[in-house]
Amino acid sequence: MTARRSRLPGRAGRLRLRRRLAAAERGADLLERKMRLLLDRRRAQEDTARTAEARWRELIAAAEDWLVKGVVIAGEGSVAQAAPGTPGTLDVSWDVLMGVRHPSGSAWTPPARDPGAAAARSTALVHAEAAYRDAVEAGARYAVALAAAALLSAEADRTRQRVRALRRHWIPRLTAELAAADQALEQTEHEESVRRRWAASHTPPRLHP
Repeated sequence: MTARRSRLPGRAGRLRLRRRLAAAERGADLLERKMRLLLDRRRAQEDTARTAEARWRELIAAAEDWLVKGVVIAGEGSVAQAAPGTPGTLDVSWDVLMGVRHPSGSAWTPPARDPGAAAARSTALVHAEAAYRDAVEAGARYAVALAAAALLSAEADRTRQRVRALRRHWIPRLTAELAAADQALEQTEHEESVRRRWAASHTPPRLHP
């Protein structure tokens, strides 16, 4: 028993254990707060993704219907003739939440038609072009929200694992070590007190000359 207690930390070691335990508990609390914020943002992005996906599918279906009508009316060659002269651009904005960088929005600039280009041969092709423009914008919102949700979810999972390691392993281990150190020091102090009392009661009387 004495050899086992000799390997336990003394008062300075016990203080270090208390500080490590307090730091682990604070760390677990902060990580849980981080996880909650990440999950809240993930849910918001998932809601945005569902709305954007529904809108994107609706617009794609409408655009394809108009395209078929335009081809039937004006012929297949009219599609190439109606194509815009310059490509569109898509800019993605980014945000950082609790150290996680993720896309937060998009800005879609539709393609522009050359000033001298001929007009579409069919009103159906005009409607198809407008629907496809809107579908690209909705698809961009869908992709941004989906990517953001995936990144936030992955970090939330990693954070959950770290919290689990602290709560289930590291904190209980430090708590047990601290309890053992407290018990050992208490026993040591008790034994020292007993020895002092014993020594005081067995001190031989001083002889006066």
